[in-house]
Amino acid sequence: MGFSPKLSTSAKRTIRLQAAPVPGESCTGEKIAVVGATGYIGKSVVKESIRRGYPTAAVMRDVNKSKDEPKFQGATLQNFDVTDRESCLDGKLFPKGSVDVVVCCLASRTGTKSDSYAIDYQASLNCAEAAKAAGARRFILLSAYCVKSAERKDPYALQFQYAKMELEQKLKDLTSDGGKFDFVSVRPTAFFKSVSGQLEVVDGGGPFVYFDLGNDRCARCNPISEPDLAAALIDQVADDTNKNGIWNIGGPDVGGLSMAEQGEMIHSILEKEGDPKLLGVPIGIFDIIINGLQWVGDTFSNQWFDDAAELGRIGKYYAVEDMLTTDPSEIYGRTTLEQHYTYIAENGQEYDPYTTVFGSAEGKKKFQEKVSK
Repeated sequence: MGFSPKLSTSAKRTIRLQAAPVPGESCTGEKIAVVGATGYIGKSVVKESIRRGYPTAAVMRDVNKSKDEPKFQGATLQNFDVTDRESCLDGKLFPKGSVDVVVCCLASRTGTKSDSYAIDYQASLNCAEAAKAAGARRFILLSAYCVKSAERKDPYALQFQYAKMELEQKLKDLTSDGGKFDFVSVRPTAFFKSVSGQLEVVDGGGPFVYFDLGNDRCARCNPISEPDLAAALIDQVADDTNKNGIWNIGGPDVGGLSMAEQGEMIHSILEKEGDPKLLGVPIGIFDIIINGLQWVGDTFSNQWFDDAAELGRIGKYYAVEDMLTTDPSEIYGRTTLEQHYTYIAENGQEYDPYTTVFGSAEGKKKFQEKVSK
């Protein structure tokens, strides 16, 4: 039997990266930390990292609430408040040498200005700076395709888009000193769960609601499933293609699907009789609601109405803007939206008030009971 020396993490990475990275498979063997691990995408990223064979730490605010999460099996759970900047930067979050790559899946719950800058910007920056100080070599950020609106300075750009854009600029600054620390920002178009909330509504006999932009047009998108997005994020550990850059990414539905087409698809998958019930709502209704809320907020200096107006702008944005990638290098994954709808029609889906549009907890519970019989 020959002598087999124990290899360091860096040596393992060097050997493994001699071959071209394989999407969905490559593993450098480095130590991975996932912050925002309890979120919708974060859970899947932890699961994918473990599946690949990475030593994985899942960072969360309250371990006791998530210790029984099946997707965390095999991970080291770390209790930490990443909004505590001082603790992040004094080495408590990532002790020196404890991590090689950090995957940041933090996202504000609401998208309001205060929440966005506290989480999407500041808490994420805390993690990036802590990662660099600990000697990590890469910071992988889960960003958003729609940040392009902040870059273009669109008049309708949203607060969370500006927060993420400013964070990406800070990451460029952090990696501009010629050291080993770098970053990748992954910008997905949309998540499956954010567009699939109406399945239970249609199943119950209600119409599929979409926003009519005029001339028989409505927004199109090619969303990506959470397992596919998790795989894409973990791919960035071994792949240097997007080093110190941005990767826009959407799912495998080439050309995307309009909201009306999704309504027709759900009708067919649920095997409903007759023609699909589609309800096109004039997009102008958003302006009435937003302007009214903002007037009250401005007139009475009321933060609640300011935040409500921003939530209205978020709703309008996704009703108007195409969340669609067309470049082959920006299309990733195996699961199509039709496959997703077929699966949840047979198995139900979890309710998430922060990512599900039009759905309700009660509606999903009733549908889950129906498909479980």
